[in-house]
Amino acid sequence: MTDARKIGPVLATFVVANNMIGSGFFLLPATLATQGGVTALSWLACTVIAAFLGGAFSRLARDYPNLESPDDYVRPALGRDMGFLATALYWLSSWIGNNAIAVAAFGYLVTLLPLDGGNSTVQLFGQLVLIWTMFAINLFGPRGVARFQSMCVIFGLLPVAAVLLGGWGRFDGELFLSAWNTSGEAWNVGDNGVPNPQSDLALMFSALAPVFWAFVGLETGAMVAGIVRDPEKNVPRATLAGIGIAGTVYLVSSVLVMGIVPAQELAASSAPFALVAGQIFGAWAVPMIAAAAALKATGTLGGWMLVSGESGARAAQRGYLPRIFGVLRPNGAAGWGLLAVALGMSAIAIITISDTVASQFGDIVGMVVLLVVLAYAAAGLSLLLGTPARRPSGGDRLLGIGALLACALLIVSSPLKMVAGAALIALLAWGGFRLFGSRTAPTP
Repeated sequence: MTDARKIGPVLATFVVANNMIGSGFFLLPATLATQGGVTALSWLACTVIAAFLGGAFSRLARDYPNLESPDDYVRPALGRDMGFLATALYWLSSWIGNNAIAVAAFGYLVTLLPLDGGNSTVQLFGQLVLIWTMFAINLFGPRGVARFQSMCVIFGLLPVAAVLLGGWGRFDGELFLSAWNTSGEAWNVGDNGVPNPQSDLALMFSALAPVFWAFVGLETGAMVAGIVRDPEKNVPRATLAGIGIAGTVYLVSSVLVMGIVPAQELAASSAPFALVAGQIFGAWAVPMIAAAAALKATGTLGGWMLVSGESGARAAQRGYLPRIFGVLRPNGAAGWGLLAVALGMSAIAIITISDTVASQFGDIVGMVVLLVVLAYAAAGLSLLLGTPARRPSGGDRLLGIGALLACALLIVSSPLKMVAGAALIALLAWGGFRLFGSRTAPTP
């Protein structure tokens, strides 16, 4: 590719930031309201964690400038089994995570429709409609999806930006501080039906995994290194700057909404930003913000479904998934792979349906973060160990160790049942590969 067709550090920064600012922006305030304003500390911690992981991916992009899949940097250092596992877990996390985006999109969309958003059957039906609509759009090929997503970004973020800018006049510091730790509130009951008071440190720690969902996508700077001008310098700059922008936007928005709307109302809402808009501007702003948020989240869903189809196709081309996943339509769409993704997403929607949108969203992102973190850990280990042709420097080892420690922190902060579930998925995937796929997979 000629240098004239490549993008510079500013555009690359916004590519990274845009891939992180998605459904978490619109629904995490409701999920985190059950813990309180103390989660602002979780946002700060996760920004640092993301910076360590982003640094590791940026360093790998220098050695593997044509990155297309985790297999490209894992297999040379760790072998084909780990190459498969990292690729498979990344693919699984991408399409399972799409369900969380569908939950957020319909949570806002339902506020515009004459439907009962608190009815789980309505939630399920709406999510399935969104999933299969995005499947149909993806069949038109990557160009059609890109156009659709661009429209959603342009029209979806402008009204929300108005909330972030105009909301500070209504911010109530006392309201924010009163909801600093909501774990012991009478309205905030656990599975046993009674409140479960926890310390600030415990709450901050337990929120790390759901908060980190907002930073999934930090690796995209490395994945598009081939189209970045002077990638050795600009990929690290774009990655860290994109993480900084996303972390700042998330932190500011989270603090803002908790200082305008009581935590109990936020936790019960399927559209927290629309709720905030009503408090700031009046009832007329609620449908406008809800429509904008639904549009942006729907565009994100279409884009990440494209990522799921593309990553599945590349995995199939490497022998890690059945060949049918790699069959492309004339327009470039991975039709059969997208069909499998849509079917899998439909199954996840049915399995995870919950009484509240925030609860369903939290369950999905908790599992997705663990799956993607296992794939990220492979990146850190690859950087730490290097290859016979690329021996790691002292800086490489430090970045690798930092990435592994960051992943370990996210894992130990997650509920044990979710960790066990993610480990079981990884074990079953690896067992299936050894039984059925290892003969056709490429050798190092």
